[in-house]
Amino acid sequence: MDDISIVEVAGRQVIGIKKTGTYKLIPELLLKVYEYTVKKKMVITGPPVFICHEISPEAVMEANEKGTAVVEVVWPVSSTVKGTKEMKVYELPVGKMANTIHYGPYESCESTYLKLFAWIKEKGLMISGPIREVYPNDPREVPPEKIITEIFVPVS
Repeated sequence: MDDISIVEVAGRQVIGIKKTGTYKLIPELLLKVYEYTVKKKMVITGPPVFICHEISPEAVMEANEKGTAVVEVVWPVSSTVKGTKEMKVYELPVGKMANTIHYGPYESCESTYLKLFAWIKEKGLMISGPIREVYPNDPREVPPEKIITEIFVPVS
């Protein structure tokens, strides 16, 4: 885990999809949104993002076990695009976020999250919205130990 810092995150237009289930939906939904952007000839402007609406380790575990997790994935796009009933186009919120990077398999992110949450608490900050995971590299192209997950937690 790299250092933790506070960053100002700019808004960006995204297209994405939201479903209820377990976090195992993430790869399937990422592919679905990606295929839609390619089909519609949209210009992708950055790596994909998972938006986690459960904001504590306990809530994440409970939602995943019960299949009630809100699983939202998006791809940043620049072109003027229209969404559908299923694929929504919107602006990701801007703001102050605690940020760190996890190196390694997605399944091993828990320790990074626990350190990040402890740091947020130590600094007297409060989590103020959905957490974002940005995936700058493709797990089909790099070995598990080289996978990068950028974590952004909105704080106030």
